[in-house]
Amino acid sequence: MSTFGRTTAALALSAVAGLAVTLAQAPAQADEKPLRTVDVRLIGINDLHGNIEPPTGSSGRVTLSDGSQVEAGGAAYNATHIKNLQAEVRNSVVVGQGDLIGASPIVSALFHDEPTLEVLDRVGLDATAAGNHEFDEGYRELLRVQHGGCHPTDGCQFRDRYDGVDFPILGANVTLAKSGLPALPPFWVEFRDGVPIGFIGMPLKDVPILVDPNGIKELKFGDEIAAANKYADLLNWLGVKSIVLLVHQGDNTTGGGPDDCRKGAEKGPGQIIAEGVSPKIDAVFSGHSHQHYNCVVQDPAGNPRPFIEGLAFGRELSVVDLKIDKRTREVVRSATVARNHVVTKNITPDPAVQSIVDLAKTKSGPIANRQVGTISADVLRAQNPAGESALGNLIADSQLAATTGNGAVLALMNPGGVRADLTYASSPAGEGNGVVTYGETFTVQPFGNILQTVTLTGAQIKAALEQQWQVVNGTPKQIVLQPSAGLTYRWSVSAPIGSKVSDVVLNGTPLDPAASYRVTINSFLQGGGDGFTVFTGGTDITGGGIDLDAFSGYLGAHPNTAPPALGRITTVA
Repeated sequence: MSTFGRTTAALALSAVAGLAVTLAQAPAQADEKPLRTVDVRLIGINDLHGNIEPPTGSSGRVTLSDGSQVEAGGAAYNATHIKNLQAEVRNSVVVGQGDLIGASPIVSALFHDEPTLEVLDRVGLDATAAGNHEFDEGYRELLRVQHGGCHPTDGCQFRDRYDGVDFPILGANVTLAKSGLPALPPFWVEFRDGVPIGFIGMPLKDVPILVDPNGIKELKFGDEIAAANKYADLLNWLGVKSIVLLVHQGDNTTGGGPDDCRKGAEKGPGQIIAEGVSPKIDAVFSGHSHQHYNCVVQDPAGNPRPFIEGLAFGRELSVVDLKIDKRTREVVRSATVARNHVVTKNITPDPAVQSIVDLAKTKSGPIANRQVGTISADVLRAQNPAGESALGNLIADSQLAATTGNGAVLALMNPGGVRADLTYASSPAGEGNGVVTYGETFTVQPFGNILQTVTLTGAQIKAALEQQWQVVNGTPKQIVLQPSAGLTYRWSVSAPIGSKVSDVVLNGTPLDPAASYRVTINSFLQGGGDGFTVFTGGTDITGGGIDLDAFSGYLGAHPNTAPPALGRITTVA
């Protein structure tokens, strides 16, 4: 086991021992009246993704139940709203449901999200679950984020030093593969008016197919329900009777406002967890799906509990008010009230948090506002019915152009790595219509993946294309790779998984199953990300540059770039 692993496991286990001692020493409350309660407000934030500046466009609006919209978000506004919510009650706890960092705008990502982490400390975050994006730069970087120290490659760029964060990043289902010991603290306990409240936090179990597998090789991600139940039992045994689950997994919706519960007829993965975890758990805060809903589900004992998620990018705070019986330490479920609170901009932004944002903007500005190219129209990430997008095609074209020296004849891009549209309208810096800045390209491709050119046979390429349709944990998934110019194929809507792709043609010639081809993919795909295990069998790997550099360079070399035409992928019945 690594030193990092031993230290983290020791901290997690010592926390259990320390909690047992604390609870054992707590004064007995047998003489308290059964209905004497403590009111505690839980304030949750999920999927912030480093959006410390107010997000723009549709990403900066909240749709209400009546269909109207309101501008929302921004760290300084979040801070004021949190303070106002706390001022209404005597006791509060601020928690996170994961993806608070990662896939962030350049104002945060340029400094490895240290500005966002400083903001979260400033607003008093007490504990957060890890999401999948907390692992974007690997396990060791996540430990640095938690415990401090300058970045091993880039050093300390935002401040002269980085001391880590004061809140724990929880991963109840994350263990060290070799030993089975906790890789992250599995839970955290806060005391309010002498009453302990336990928080179990975790990412979704699918992290290995959502991040670069090379950075998490020493970890194992387990079932969410099993992990939640394990630590709910432990907390209960230790005397913690009020327990909350923070899980980075949620559901899609069919629309609605912040407090609607329109999740469709089919139960999503979030609801399955919310209904399936132990009756000892009193509330479920969720994330990951970037949707908002406020639902009540029945636990396995038939008792109600809230299942809630707020909109991503800091536009909403999920608020759950609990009443806890001081004698039994149990949550009075019938008195629980939950709602999603919109982070409006009609209040005074918090000056201390705004100063952090302003510093990040000042330091990142010269880089973010540098012009890298021009476009002639919006280049959008939205996929057509065949799964193809203009922006995905453009990125694949840029990756092929950057690696022709490696012998590449085609490139394939994962759609999840395309994070925002490239718009023609004036950039935030006001350079003029059609100008593309480095900050804008960074927002489109924030992960910094390394391009890899590998040798694959035609049969392997076909097999990789078939892996665009998978069944993951019983749920069908479609992840259509974005192809560079020259590659065309069809896929059948009705054909079974494994036999959907046909008529694969490269530069006018049908793909030869026995021939070898040089294919460029990013390091995420090369490691088997998104379930594309075929790519791990590529040979003669030649490293290229960073994907963002390839994209920016391509735009610079092709002034007034137009959106590539669609039609590289077509469908048949």
